[in-house]
Amino acid sequence: MAMILGCVADDFTGASDLANTLAQGGMATTLYAGVPEAPAAEGVQAGVVALKSRTIPPAEAVAQSLAALDWLQAQGALSFVFKYCSTFDSTDAGNIGPVAEAMMDATGAARALVCPAFPGAGRTVYQGHLFVGDRLLSESGMENHPLTPMRDPDIRRALARQSRGPVGHVPLSIVERGPAAVAEAMAAETQAGRRLIVADALTDAHLIDLGAAAGRDTLITGGSGVATGLPGVFLAQGLISVSRARWEGVDGPGAAVAGSVSRATQAQVAAHRAAGFAARTVTPEEAMAQGDGGPLADELADWAAEQWSRDPAAAPLIYTTADPEAVSAAQARHGREALSARFESLTGAVAAALLARGARRLVSAGGETSGAVVAALGLRAMAIGPEIDPGVPALKAEGRPLALALKSGNFGGPAFFAKALAALGKP
Repeated sequence: MAMILGCVADDFTGASDLANTLAQGGMATTLYAGVPEAPAAEGVQAGVVALKSRTIPPAEAVAQSLAALDWLQAQGALSFVFKYCSTFDSTDAGNIGPVAEAMMDATGAARALVCPAFPGAGRTVYQGHLFVGDRLLSESGMENHPLTPMRDPDIRRALARQSRGPVGHVPLSIVERGPAAVAEAMAAETQAGRRLIVADALTDAHLIDLGAAAGRDTLITGGSGVATGLPGVFLAQGLISVSRARWEGVDGPGAAVAGSVSRATQAQVAAHRAAGFAARTVTPEEAMAQGDGGPLADELADWAAEQWSRDPAAAPLIYTTADPEAVSAAQARHGREALSARFESLTGAVAAALLARGARRLVSAGGETSGAVVAALGLRAMAIGPEIDPGVPALKAEGRPLALALKSGNFGGPAFFAKALAALGKP
């Protein structure tokens, strides 16, 4: 059976989040790290290609996304999702608008729904504005991403600055009237020349209705929540049968690496330390002084291995997480791009060194960190397991005894690291 749905995600944690949504909906889903070189395995209903394209130049992001799209089309997919962060992480140059428009052009899509809402994680869209909990994104504490600060909560206005054409809107008053009303409103926006159409959504029921209205469209875009209703659409069309993959964890030592500066990850680091787990911080000065990893990565992995020798169930944490003010000061000293690149190369090297010392369960916090980890480990495809926390599934590397959790910086409860490591193991 050919692939039904092809998805392109602009980072690795977002890709696992989307794969989780589709698997929870009953689709046989596989997560691919980068554009695969071989065809998809038999029986894959949804393929999610994870790219590291959120923070690269727009032209490069477009090229990588179109390469992923080409591969998905070759697997037979006719419907597509472009997945980006539920906090709409981007800059005025892109990359959300340029990639969405390029994918519309490549697929012949007349329009594309735009909805980053993820109510399960507190992200909602109302009157075209993005909220986190009861706060506008710009006042939520999540607006100060070190690479893609998002300080304009008006998705229509932010998207218009990085797109060629005008941006449309389907307000909540229409969304609440159901799929037929949404479809009619989207058709009117398309007729008026507004091909990218922001839709309001406050609940999962709204997202399901949006999926029912736009599920037959060639392309939809948004956070993982926008795909909530798609399995039901394909099931109703007789294109899929519900699939529930059997999950079995992996035995062996576990560790966590964290690079996100989000408030959620800061709280998780603090909670892990307060619970008595071993934790080791890496300062910007340490990272910049150690080249691209090498001795420091080995030192950190040796430290983790020492924790396992004392207690096989230890859950050591290695983190570069800091508050935004400290990060800004470090960026001023070392340069934003240089510091980011050094931290990414270090965390990738640490992950590889941990595996060399016997790690079989890894938790990674932060989109850039997770991309570096997956790349350093040479992972190509991952099976989707049970949900650990909203938006974060357990993953298993195909052909290797390795289980992972790739967590967006903003996701997960305070005790996430210990909880995730336990979920990745065998009962």
